[in-house]
Amino acid sequence: MTSNDTSRNFERIDSGPLFGHSSFDEHEQIIFFSDKDTGLKAIIGIHNSVLGPALGGVRMMNYANENEALNDVLRLSRGMTFKSAITGLNLGGGKAVIIGDPKTQKTPELIKRFAECVHSLGGHYITTEDVGTTPQDMDLIRKHTPYVAGISESNGGTGNPAPISAFGVFMGMKAAAKFKFDNDVLEDKVVFVQGIGQVGEALIENLMNEGAKVTISDINKERMAKVAAKYGVTIYDGDDIFSEPMDIYAPCALGATINDDSISRMKASIIAGSANNQLQNEARHGKLLQDKGILYAPDFLINAGGLINVYAELENYDKQEVMRKTENIYNTTLETLKRAKAEGIGTNLAAMNLAKERIATRKLERSN
Repeated sequence: MTSNDTSRNFERIDSGPLFGHSSFDEHEQIIFFSDKDTGLKAIIGIHNSVLGPALGGVRMMNYANENEALNDVLRLSRGMTFKSAITGLNLGGGKAVIIGDPKTQKTPELIKRFAECVHSLGGHYITTEDVGTTPQDMDLIRKHTPYVAGISESNGGTGNPAPISAFGVFMGMKAAAKFKFDNDVLEDKVVFVQGIGQVGEALIENLMNEGAKVTISDINKERMAKVAAKYGVTIYDGDDIFSEPMDIYAPCALGATINDDSISRMKASIIAGSANNQLQNEARHGKLLQDKGILYAPDFLINAGGLINVYAELENYDKQEVMRKTENIYNTTLETLKRAKAEGIGTNLAAMNLAKERIATRKLERSN
């Protein structure tokens, strides 16, 4: 299907044959965009817009193939739906990916073209930054569409969401510790942080300020050395991180590190990190963690700080309110963990049920 925007035609295909995809979950819209002139190959997924317009970051990565990119869109947009719902935000869930290497293939022309794609959806999807994109990219997108959040502070936005994301994870981690150990003070707790991007590093700072014993792991050895020197943390130089004794495992890189293999070896008491889609299979691995007595703080709940931060641009509230809403992740996490225990179900399922209940309530209100 060809659609017109303000400058020229581009190909926009609403996909039908993908309904049987393993990660498809009643998504409202999956849209493919391609532009030969700029090299843009993008996919936007809108999972659910009952609570409001779908908001989610645009991730630019050099995916191995298009199916890998599609799977990312499907899983991440679904996660954004539940993240917004359980956090109490009036937003739906969406996500976008641009297939390509952000270091070599991202150009102003490509970002402008992507902005035009977003604009063509008329506000049904609002974009923001993610892996491979920056607040500066959002500034450029804002020149071509109002349907963007996360612009730089110098242009009136909330800027880099990493510190707020990390603070939310820290609050969720403390709530999990309160539930598991009956004390939310993380001093002397052994925490392994896997992935030390901007959020991972900001989380390390929070942990060190509380006196936790932090060990870090990342594929980028140069960055590990810098972070270790900056915060005085330990670098993990082994080859089996999951077998290491620890109080808390904090996955802060890409998802699916919680799987059959890692769970079988895992010695952590708590899993609480910023990565999306940490469970390779939600139902199976949530149950395996429950059976093994490992407390899982649901990722889409505790990593919602970044979403809260960009939501402030849409609702025009200040940093104090951002911090208040992010700090409340502690209370929502405790509520979720208590509900899981009371109902004898996994914590991820309990969080999903809370999110789905809010969506169902709003849907019923609309129908009356």
